[in-house]
Amino acid sequence: QGRMWAYTVGFTVLPHVGGFLGWFINRKEIPVWYEKLKKPSWCPPRKIFPVAWTVLYTGMGYASYLIWNDLGGCSSKALVPLGLYGAQLALNWAWPPFFFGARNLKMALVDILCLDGLAIGTLCSWYRINKVAALLMVPYLGWLAMATCLTICIWKDNPEQKPGKSE
Repeated sequence: QGRMWAYTVGFTVLPHVGGFLGWFINRKEIPVWYEKLKKPSWCPPRKIFPVAWTVLYTGMGYASYLIWNDLGGCSSKALVPLGLYGAQLALNWAWPPFFFGARNLKMALVDILCLDGLAIGTLCSWYRINKVAALLMVPYLGWLAMATCLTICIWKDNPEQKPGKSE
């Protein structure tokens, strides 16, 4: 009983680790560089992002626990559903270093487009296993759709500086 509680917490907290590290490493770039970018009028205020990601990471983390538990832990049946989840989570965590750290809008766009495909694949593979887990991924997919559109707009409206030019 106690061990299951630890697994539940571990799976639920795991997505937050990369999210927190991404924020921590890139936090200085946000007010300096991000604020100067041309963004669409529908871009959410900066204060919304940490709240949204806290809710989304918690939901997807708990959903991954449900899948893991339903498939009997790290079994061969869990390889594809949890592999897709792990791959999309890695791309999720890679986006801030591409966008904020490297300021590489094109790589951030490629990353999020691949992330979208893996997140959809994750939801589809989870739906047959646990419908609640799949439903917990729906808000994340909605937010990813918005984030993808935002990334496209920012990439399109902010031509990348050539090396050597000052900002």
